[in-house]
Amino acid sequence: MKLRHVLLFVSLLLGASALPRTADAKPLILDLGQGLAYHRAHSLPADLPAASPARPQPLVLDLRYTTGGPDAAITLAAWLKFRAVPRTPVFILANTETSPALRAAFAEREDTPGLIVLGLNAPDFTPDLALAVDPATERRAYDALTQPEALTTLITPTIAKPRNDEAALAAEWQPDRPGAHPSLTAAQPADQGKRTTTKTAATPSDPATPTPPPLIDAVLQRAVHLHRALVALRQI
Repeated sequence: MKLRHVLLFVSLLLGASALPRTADAKPLILDLGQGLAYHRAHSLPADLPAASPARPQPLVLDLRYTTGGPDAAITLAAWLKFRAVPRTPVFILANTETSPALRAAFAEREDTPGLIVLGLNAPDFTPDLALAVDPATERRAYDALTQPEALTTLITPTIAKPRNDEAALAAEWQPDRPGAHPSLTAAQPADQGKRTTTKTAATPSDPATPTPPPLIDAVLQRAVHLHRALVALRQI
């Protein structure tokens, strides 16, 4: 068994990306900025990041919904021992849909200080950082990340702030002030030289439909925030 582990580890160092994979299950690789990379694996061991002669960098390894059996778990455990160190940590994203064999590979991670697991807490899965997210929402965010333009909005969504400047306050507290509200219009001068002001009848409108909250990949977002915090503290 020990020789088998060694052979698997050597094959990993020679380049795991050379292992066969199906055309429709290619890994998703993204740049999350500030030296943080993202790698989504659909099936292990084929989708593990290949060993690189260049200086390694902090990595988000997305194993949510990833499949893999006992042999893949052995390879993953060996890869993490080699790759996850304090200066170049690996942030694993996982959930209960991650293959049980793969989850077992990083269940005992006390001896791997550069490994941090994030995900949704469950009876049979306890990540280092647990988030309360609806599983269906997580799946939608996971699928949306395949669109390049969605990366920014899934991590830092645009927040619409209510207008609260001088013009808005004037319209709210001084509705009779000319120009303070679009429903007030000035009439033409009368024959007697007097000016009259008429109020245009407000058009009834349906109650505004609540805007759904923006779609956020909360697990990925937390990993990015954690990386930024470690960078700010000069820990990586």
